[in-house]
Amino acid sequence: MFVTQTLKNQRIINKTIYLLFAFLSSTFAWSQYTVRGEIKDVKGESLPYVNVLLLKDQDSTVVSGTSSDDNGKFFIENVAKGSYILKSSFIGFETHYKNFTVESDTNVGIITLVESAESLSEIEIVVKKPTLKREVDRLVFNVEKTALSEGNMLEVLRSTPSVLVLDDAIQVKNVNPTIYINNRKVHLSSSELVELLEGTSASSIKSIEVITNPSAKYDADSGVVLNIVMAKNLVTGYNGSVFANYTQGVFPKSNYGITNYFKGSKIDVFVNYNYNNSKIDRVNDEEVNYPDEAWNTHLDRNTWSERHNVGLNIDYSINDNNTISLASNAQFLPYFKYLTTGITNIDADVNVVERFNSNNLSRDKKHNIGFDLDYISQFKNDAQLSLNAHYTNYDYSRDQRVFSDYYGQNNLFLERTAFNTAANQDTEIVTAQADFSTPLGEQSSLEIGTKLSNVKTGSDILQNDIINGVEVIDVNNSDAFDYDEKVYAAYANYSTNSEKLSFNAGVRVEQTNIEGENTLEKNTQDYLEWFPTVSLGYQISEKVNSYINYKRSIQRPNYANLNPFQFYLNDNTIVTGNPNLQPVFTDHYLVGTTLNDMFTFEVYYKKYENNIFELPLQDNATNIITYTPVNIKSTTEIGFDFETYFDVTERWSLYFGSSTYNYKDEGVISGINVERDRWANYSILQNDFSFLKDNSLSASLSIVYIGENVQGLQIVDTRWDTFLSIKKTILKGKGVLSLSCSDLFNKQDYFVTTKFLDQDSNLFINEDSRYFRLGFRYKFGNTKLSTNQRSTSKEERERL
Repeated sequence: MFVTQTLKNQRIINKTIYLLFAFLSSTFAWSQYTVRGEIKDVKGESLPYVNVLLLKDQDSTVVSGTSSDDNGKFFIENVAKGSYILKSSFIGFETHYKNFTVESDTNVGIITLVESAESLSEIEIVVKKPTLKREVDRLVFNVEKTALSEGNMLEVLRSTPSVLVLDDAIQVKNVNPTIYINNRKVHLSSSELVELLEGTSASSIKSIEVITNPSAKYDADSGVVLNIVMAKNLVTGYNGSVFANYTQGVFPKSNYGITNYFKGSKIDVFVNYNYNNSKIDRVNDEEVNYPDEAWNTHLDRNTWSERHNVGLNIDYSINDNNTISLASNAQFLPYFKYLTTGITNIDADVNVVERFNSNNLSRDKKHNIGFDLDYISQFKNDAQLSLNAHYTNYDYSRDQRVFSDYYGQNNLFLERTAFNTAANQDTEIVTAQADFSTPLGEQSSLEIGTKLSNVKTGSDILQNDIINGVEVIDVNNSDAFDYDEKVYAAYANYSTNSEKLSFNAGVRVEQTNIEGENTLEKNTQDYLEWFPTVSLGYQISEKVNSYINYKRSIQRPNYANLNPFQFYLNDNTIVTGNPNLQPVFTDHYLVGTTLNDMFTFEVYYKKYENNIFELPLQDNATNIITYTPVNIKSTTEIGFDFETYFDVTERWSLYFGSSTYNYKDEGVISGINVERDRWANYSILQNDFSFLKDNSLSASLSIVYIGENVQGLQIVDTRWDTFLSIKKTILKGKGVLSLSCSDLFNKQDYFVTTKFLDQDSNLFINEDSRYFRLGFRYKFGNTKLSTNQRSTSKEERERL
């Protein structure tokens, strides 16, 4: 009886709640209406992509917004009762205002826009030239709505002054920069990053910031930062694009994908996907001079790969002052085949083996997935609180099969050696970060923050030697390696700007705890380090500006370099890591002057302690050469830089930058001090052209010279790089056809010479850098929208 009555009561309660909910829902729905209309010009033709904003009648604050579709029609949903102003604006037309009242679903009818008599021509509005601005700690390259924005992100970086894209790596004045998109680090390796940028449209880029002296807010190992700033837009709607590229180098490659962006009144969603299928050829010729014989090896290295890149960004505005965001970037490598074939000839007075042929086949699988959760709160005094949590999972496996056939005199077969390895690496990265910034008056501000990161990686390798057709475990080359790194950081940064003086100073402190362990040894590191940064700029006159910068930074070794496992190119050539690597500390001093916003002169000095280089170390007793990363004692660099950027004509912009520098390496090899130094030059000439009456045809030509220089006690030969890109806008601006050519004169191949103490070798590197690429991109939807695209990234993930 009690149970029956309870069930009846529960049904009554449920029915009451349901009726109450239905009443509230219907009441809410009845109070929300739709405003629609149509926009045309004075000729009666429909105007697509017109910005339409709904403003409150009392104070003209923005309530909502949209844009007209391909037929000039628009509608705005969820509008409450009240009095409003409808603001319609479009480039080349006078802004139209319409007052109206909403009491039900409202059709405002046809809105006619009148062409502005004072508007610029279509050519001047749609296509403008990139501009360059020098600030005390950075170079700002504005590319929004220029011809460069019709390509991909990588091509924009190629055209950015002082930035070099070479050998699947991005450099700024001989330094590998940290890449940020909207002040969030990109969590990919150098080659993965190049591929991601190459497959991503540049249409929503506002500017590129080359930050040569990052503040204390940035991680301590961010010596130079490239920040890609994406444009913002109030207009709601949907847009997207599809693209396809075909590349012909030594072998063909293809890349295609799609981007989608939706912007609502409260939520923004960006999703992109691209697929890459490639085969790459590299050729190395190596000569190693041992005391009594010389080994000459020709290696042909081919890689086949398929990669899937997926990006997702979701931004939700809780209210005008609070936003929560989720961002994710994932890369999947389901297929990767690496085949190295080699022929080694041995030149000696007396030898049993005259040559051997090697065959090395590896198959890899990999995924790299990262997530960022952000919360941003804005306060009334323009203060801001930002909270971030990040997680990365990186999983990698490699199966390797190696065999070598040995031959004696008269091509007599002697024996075959063979082995296989199975290697795995799993890495997890977790970080948490809080940043708070607040103005201190009209000209000054203060930033403080803290960060915690934890990196755990586990690796293992199993090697089986094949003896008489039987697999036998090689215990000397089978092992497991665990690495655990914790970094606790905090910073404070103060900046002030006046009419003539700009000043920024901050300090970052990082406590690092590391434990690395395999069966033979345990490596423990525990250190507390301070990283100050200072920038001071002074406007001497209207045309002369001078500045002084100082920064201390750190470079931690990447996880692959710490892994002690050995990868064999053949029986006598090994690539391995070094679990005893120490971090690199850098002090960077710079003094510069800019004249007339056109010419820049800089003098700088850098000192690297424990600099890391991968050196080929030959064992003259066993005739084995091992490529392994080592710390050398120090590297000092002093240089003189000159930069200029200006318009030669209305259709030709030119950038020229040149750095003359001395690089000196000092190290201890086998207990003996070794020094190498050399003066070198690094220069870039960048040209941007526009053609045709409507500027729909554009071209970019860059020439890079890298003179003979020292890198890690080795002499690196001179090389040139040339890159030509041509783009044509078609289909009323929605389509872009592009053609690009790299290494036009085949001058990127170079020699690396190692000659000190008992080390004597040289390596010729022939990269697959000469290619042409044909591409097409088509944009659909509201092309006026700018996406919320960004990439999740952390300094810890860079080192994967």
